Amino acid sequence: MIGDLAWKISQEGHNTRYFISEEYEKDICDGFVKKVNNWHEHVDWADIIVFDDIGFGKIANDLRKKGKLIIGGSVYTDKLEDSREFGQQELAKAGVKTLPSFNFKSFNKAIKFVRENPGRYVIKPSGKPQGDWDKELLFVGEEEDGRDVLQVLRHYKKTWSRQIESFQIQKYAEGVEIAVSAFFNGKNFIYPINVNFEHKRLFNGNIGPSTGEMGTLMYWTEQNDVFDKTLAKIEEKLAQSGYVGVIDVNCIANHKGVYPLEFTTRYGYPTISIMMEGVLSKWGDFLYSLVRQEPVRLRVKHGFQVGVVIAVPPFPFWDIPAFKRYSEGAVILFKNPDKRGVHLGEVKLEDGDWKLAGHSGYALVITGHGITVEAARQQAYSRVKNIMIPNMFYRTDIGLRWHEDSDKLQTSGYLY
Repeated sequence: MIGDLAWKISQEGHNTRYFISEEYEKDICDGFVKKVNNWHEHVDWADIIVFDDIGFGKIANDLRKKGKLIIGGSVYTDKLEDSREFGQQELAKAGVKTLPSFNFKSFNKAIKFVRENPGRYVIKPSGKPQGDWDKELLFVGEEEDGRDVLQVLRHYKKTWSRQIESFQIQKYAEGVEIAVSAFFNGKNFIYPINVNFEHKRLFNGNIGPSTGEMGTLMYWTEQNDVFDKTLAKIEEKLAQSGYVGVIDVNCIANHKGVYPLEFTTRYGYPTISIMMEGVLSKWGDFLYSLVRQEPVRLRVKHGFQVGVVIAVPPFPFWDIPAFKRYSEGAVILFKNPDKRGVHLGEVKLEDGDWKLAGHSGYALVITGHGITVEAARQQAYSRVKNIMIPNMFYRTDIGLRWHEDSDKLQTSGYLY
């Protein structure tokens, strides 16, 4: 889904070539961005190579050693995101508060642990399978004695024990879920930083299956206590690893402290598209200066940005027959031609029409900006009303909990 950024950079006048490895996703952004079938053949052509996912850290580091300008991961940052256990260990080494977490490879041992240590927990798949199964298997317990967690663990033992090699049980913490993101140039963080509030569940009120994200509220700031207590503390480790790009950590903040939950050591979606709504800098110029470690600052708008994910069946689940039946090739129509705030998801341009592509049902991201959260919401949702796609759906409450969350964060000293 990095196609939205690639399209933006190409619109700024840069020559951009886009490669997608998965066969079932190769039509994404056809007609918007020049596509290639083998990125290796274009290494010498490129001034900058951008890797948009984890798993390319070794390749990226090898290319850096050859003198190429690389935006993307490192072996170290791949592991930060891929292994929850490792990520928590690195944060603890840096002096960051972490929630008690316990790693298991046996469901029997996990069940015994919860029986002997009753409490409210979160079950998180770990290791490589998590990218495929997080949506279905991440479980947040609600019972203080852990009865619901025990019930889920017994079910997972029966259904998933052969597939899940390891998983984590983390102590639940009440508080505000808040994330901080920042661009890193290989040595230092670039300011301003981004503070964002994800809405991960499918339905309003934050219920239903976890989707990765259905929308986000964000703003840019020069200073934030959550950032100082988390990302800022691993700056030296990031520099040693060679990482260049944007990095995000999702946290729970309450009156006792800030507790990081997980890293995103790559572009986040829909985060990067919503960032575009608030950034005034030219993206191509900024990324070029970033990777060359030139003095650079992001020019951003004052106020807030809201982004809303527009999806179609079978999202958030992976079901190719369902996509073919309900969504494949559907045309995206606009009531008026104004496409401000419209960002590419899995779409393509064909015969002058915007059409759904890929197979996931992640169609568009619609963004809005305002000096207040409500103004940003109004602009985003007025733009949503301009979109027509058969069977489309979206959440209507993105940003609504700001009044409650901001009061709690202000009281705890985490907002400036």
